[in-house]
Amino acid sequence: MANEVILQISSKLKDYRKSKGITIQQLADRAQVSKGLISQIENNRTIPSLLVLINLIRSLGVDLNDFFADVEQASESKVIVKRSEEYHPFEKEQSKGFLYKRVMTRNIQNLPTDIVILELAPKATRAFMVKTNAFEYKYIISGQVEYIVGDQKYALKAGDSIFFDANLPHKPINTGDTTALMLVMYFFKE
Repeated sequence: MANEVILQISSKLKDYRKSKGITIQQLADRAQVSKGLISQIENNRTIPSLLVLINLIRSLGVDLNDFFADVEQASESKVIVKRSEEYHPFEKEQSKGFLYKRVMTRNIQNLPTDIVILELAPKATRAFMVKTNAFEYKYIISGQVEYIVGDQKYALKAGDSIFFDANLPHKPINTGDTTALMLVMYFFKE
């Protein structure tokens, strides 16, 4: 399955769960999987097996045909223009002050790549470190961000960038008094 489709599916799982007022723990209990697995799936940190995916959809009480009805395959066009109003906001994990907007997701030479804009509210950070099965590139468009990767801290300002193996625990901290804006590229590993 193309990564674009995986991202659409994980987003739909989260949207259906929230619209039905079901907590992650409740869905985990219904589907007999761990709460952590559902969180990782919804936050694009892991890809579920087909059996787990079908089980989750059924545990939400959603018809499989309805669930997949509007999942779209990516265009194979050589030139793709994406307007800013087409960027789709999404939530990776519950972290106050984090606003993600998906610019686009494409397979580039069979490697899934996800490009997003991340807005960090003043002083925003996570209470926890995260890991992603990808390499990450972050370009600071505006603001000041301290990035913690493993046990190292990197102070970044507008125009700076950072690239790292996201299997290392990491998190950003907006150290400024204004919103920080970052271009983020995820180069997923197979």
